[in-house]
Amino acid sequence: MKFETLGLNKAILEAIAATGYTEPTDVQARAIPEILAGSDVLVSSQTGSGKTAAFMLPALQMLAEPHPVSGNGPRVLVLTPTRELAMQVTKAAETYGRRNRRVRVVSIVGGMPYPLQNKLLRQGVDILVATPGRLLDQMQSGRVDLSRLQVLVFDEADRMLDMGFKDDIDAVVARVPASRQTLLFSATLDDAIVRMAATMMKDPVRIDVSGHKTRHVNIEQRLHFVDDLNHKQRMLDHLLRDVDVQQAIVFTSTKRAADELAMDLIGQGHTAAALHGDMKQGARNRTLENLKRGRLRVLVATDVAARGIDVQGISHVINFDLPRQAEDYVHRIGRTGRAGRSGIAISLANVREAFQVKLIERFTTQEIPVITIPGLEPKQRGCDKSPFDRKGKPGSRGGKPAARKPGVWKNDATASRPSRPPRDGVHPARSADGRHAPRDTDRRGQGAHGGADRSASGPSTSSKRSFVSDNQSTGWKKASHFAGK
Repeated sequence: MKFETLGLNKAILEAIAATGYTEPTDVQARAIPEILAGSDVLVSSQTGSGKTAAFMLPALQMLAEPHPVSGNGPRVLVLTPTRELAMQVTKAAETYGRRNRRVRVVSIVGGMPYPLQNKLLRQGVDILVATPGRLLDQMQSGRVDLSRLQVLVFDEADRMLDMGFKDDIDAVVARVPASRQTLLFSATLDDAIVRMAATMMKDPVRIDVSGHKTRHVNIEQRLHFVDDLNHKQRMLDHLLRDVDVQQAIVFTSTKRAADELAMDLIGQGHTAAALHGDMKQGARNRTLENLKRGRLRVLVATDVAARGIDVQGISHVINFDLPRQAEDYVHRIGRTGRAGRSGIAISLANVREAFQVKLIERFTTQEIPVITIPGLEPKQRGCDKSPFDRKGKPGSRGGKPAARKPGVWKNDATASRPSRPPRDGVHPARSADGRHAPRDTDRRGQGAHGGADRSASGPSTSSKRSFVSDNQSTGWKKASHFAGK
């Protein structure tokens, strides 16, 4: 199928041709005709499937016709969960609309200075791309008029609900014309999404492009088991030194972990930077631009980067920390293998996180092969195989996770170290008088639990977490300064 068969006008077809695309993706081929026909559309589509063009191309075609009512308010509103995704949608609108008459695209997101946003809104806007919270702020200030709105788009609707934007979404929907066309795109169509769609859409056409079984067929998935944080850091350093790694995104569970891991990688000679929600918008934009231009080889990020980053040079995604939700795993690994390319997704896990791995496998209906690297093999039993069979029962694929062996130290700096016999009648961790002896220093000259001394290369994270199973799904117990995402 060619784009010419979808009913798009000449200007849009020329813009598409300039990008090098010749055939629509599955979601584009199925959604564009329905949207051009004026139907509300409810789409389930994986990340990286071309959904942005699926709603933006028909929206641009609608803008080719003048609005019956004059004004400066937007005719198309796209709501996104993150700033990064908003920037991606804005760029797509500018790219596909370059051959149209002047189309004014404005992005309203958190972290962007209000004076600049206010100025752009006063000049008028055709397509408004926004995150719900900042849009609601501007609406309450009277700077956004949605009375002319014709198309309302929810991009990554499931993520917006996960981030707690439901009330903001309801407030925005209450202010838009009832005659609008509503387009909802989501990676999954769970009960919450279906209920939301029922309250704001009119007889939507439901399009389910692909299920979990057919997702990411061009991405090779691997699982490496690790003993402790030191082992995990050595494993990451080894993986990143592979010549096949063009660019990689390394995902952590917290913002502080992203900062400190990025500093550690820089100290090891990697070209790395962190990306998370606490960074100012300007810094985030510079980091993403450096990544796109190839100036960064490693991006260490929280889940804020799991959606909305479209960098074709990403050859590897590494889950340094497993995601808390199985759905987030799908979005993380979707950062590689984009635009028909192949990619590799690697997860690092402790044997106590085996059940979390099983939840991911159950969600994707794909088994993740367990790989070992010579010289970096885990010492704990049960790490050579996934400890669950395909039905989720322990036994046939390696048995239950091994219990902690006697003599394994709880301290993460010495985790999995076998107990040693006393030397000259003195326990190795105690002095002759029975008191605790000073702990060995790590490779940075820091005590095993950290300390005031820090090297120029940045703080080490090897002492930041204790390898203790707790009630959290990650299986890692964070220290207090690692709290917060």
